Amino acid sequence: MKKTLLLLAAAVCLCACGTDREHVLKVYNWSDYLDVTVIDEFEQWYEEETGEPVKVILQTFDVNETMLSKIEKGKEDFDVVCPSDYIIERMIKRDLLLPIERDFGTTPDYITQNESPFIRESFDKFETGGKNANDYAVGYMWGTVGIIYNAKYVTEEEASTWDVFRNPKFAGKMFMKEDARDVFSQIIIFLRQDELKRGEVTLDDLMHDSSDKAIADVEAYLNQVKPLVAGWEADFGKEQMVLERGWISLNWSGDGVWTREEAAPNGVDLRFALPKEGFTRFYDGWVIPKYARNTKAARYWINFMCRPDIVIRNVEETGYVSCSGSTEVLDAFVDDRYEPIDLSYFFGPEATAVRTDPVLYPDRSTIERSTQEHDWDERTDALIAMWSRVKGDEANVMTFIVIGAVVVAMVLFALTRRPGRKHNSKGKRRR
Repeated sequence: MKKTLLLLAAAVCLCACGTDREHVLKVYNWSDYLDVTVIDEFEQWYEEETGEPVKVILQTFDVNETMLSKIEKGKEDFDVVCPSDYIIERMIKRDLLLPIERDFGTTPDYITQNESPFIRESFDKFETGGKNANDYAVGYMWGTVGIIYNAKYVTEEEASTWDVFRNPKFAGKMFMKEDARDVFSQIIIFLRQDELKRGEVTLDDLMHDSSDKAIADVEAYLNQVKPLVAGWEADFGKEQMVLERGWISLNWSGDGVWTREEAAPNGVDLRFALPKEGFTRFYDGWVIPKYARNTKAARYWINFMCRPDIVIRNVEETGYVSCSGSTEVLDAFVDDRYEPIDLSYFFGPEATAVRTDPVLYPDRSTIERSTQEHDWDERTDALIAMWSRVKGDEANVMTFIVIGAVVVAMVLFALTRRPGRKHNSKGKRRR
């Protein structure tokens, strides 16, 4: 319903604005990935800063490839878009993005002022055919891939390894994320533990291994896991965890916080683990497509999204973690319930003992055993083919039973869930 209303509003606004495209900003973002109240505030702020009116048209997508297809074919003239890391790599390599100029006249440059050194270094590592991703993208949100587990049934030690998914003790109580790229990356890290310990490869090396052997090894492992998995889920796994129908789920850190907070009032103790073997991080960022028609407003939008008070509101609305390294953002999420951790890698040298949620901000020692994924380019088809073979396209009776139970559970969950601070999941497909 929300998406339908947004699209209807977009159509009405476009008609009202006629062909005066220079005063329209078309934003293409993930569903539920923004505090929509900041839109009106941006329109007012933009006119105050530039003396020019602007009307924001927000449209949403749920799959990276859907967004990319529209832009790549030149069918849509979106001004600013929020793709995931590997798609940013692909878009830069395919010359689909414009550089983001940081000249805002008398308006403060919130982008440069509040950049986290960690995010800038991570974007430096994007593979973009010789171009620097920091020139074409500004980080929006980031997170980690780990394991949500129910502490009543799963010990901390059991959840500390990716090999928990082969443990028959949890048969029928495990959910695997419907995401070939994220799953492959964690499993190859586990399978190459001996080489990692001997220093023969690095975590970064493994993120570049799309060889037939690597694919075959991961496929063999997943075929062992398959009989134990209750479902390959895009977005329903977290509700199943909250309802205690699942005990283990490969998932994203934002969902780790969401499930924990939803489950706690019912006495369900859900936790989020980052396995000892290593894990990956993901990033979403703002970009300006080459077909954009209002690049000035697009630049100002990105700058506005980096203003600390706007950052805080978007984080509180979505439950994900901002790429901003500003002091104001750090102070906003200090929480005395937690032990001090070292976040100097993200916020600078003064942040060596910060009390905050380690699920959202892993400490330095934890983040040092992480890496980032990359675009598979022409090898993507091989990855997806393996994924299809593992899951199988033919649905058996048990599949329909599980789906039916999930639908009923989700309806009941929606009717009984508590109000309060929202931690959304975009349900994104990071394929």
